[in-house]
Amino acid sequence: MPKINGNEIRPGNVLEHNAGLWAAVKVDHVKPGKGGAFAQVELKNLRNGSKLNERFRSADKVERVRLDQRDMQFLYEDDGQLIFMDTETYDQVQIASDLLGDRRPFLQDGMTIVVEFHEDEALHATVPQKVTCKIVETEPVVKGQTAANSFKPATLDNGVKVMVPPFVGQDEEIIVNTDTMEYSERA
Repeated sequence: MPKINGNEIRPGNVLEHNAGLWAAVKVDHVKPGKGGAFAQVELKNLRNGSKLNERFRSADKVERVRLDQRDMQFLYEDDGQLIFMDTETYDQVQIASDLLGDRRPFLQDGMTIVVEFHEDEALHATVPQKVTCKIVETEPVVKGQTAANSFKPATLDNGVKVMVPPFVGQDEEIIVNTDTMEYSERA
């Protein structure tokens, strides 16, 4: 694995530090009036989610880790484990459902997601940014209600609650942005 200087750390980099894998969340380059410059880095542990603030000087060497990204197709769920199939090798892989976090309800049968691996250990999974969902419950459409910023609550078929514009009715399909967990557009 390549070693990089402490001032070369960028947000999103994965580092091997203190015998663990850490993702750089936020990086601030500081040049104090006295002493040498350093990078103040906020790190997040990829295995347990704990956070750490660390200072790296330009002379410090850290190990940068490259994660393998694989496209995986969702097959089914079994006892809190999600079963995926690698779209290239057709191997089946079990991944803990908590790896997706609050994006788990948006996972649909046959959906292809990107899973990042480090030596055959799944560390991070990403669902597509836009997912089509059906509204199962919302207030009825009110004719003439066209206020620019008025939204109403709606419950989706996966149980997630989002705010939708007043013209969207029950049993309609909408596209939800999974990054912001908000209504994007009609399907």
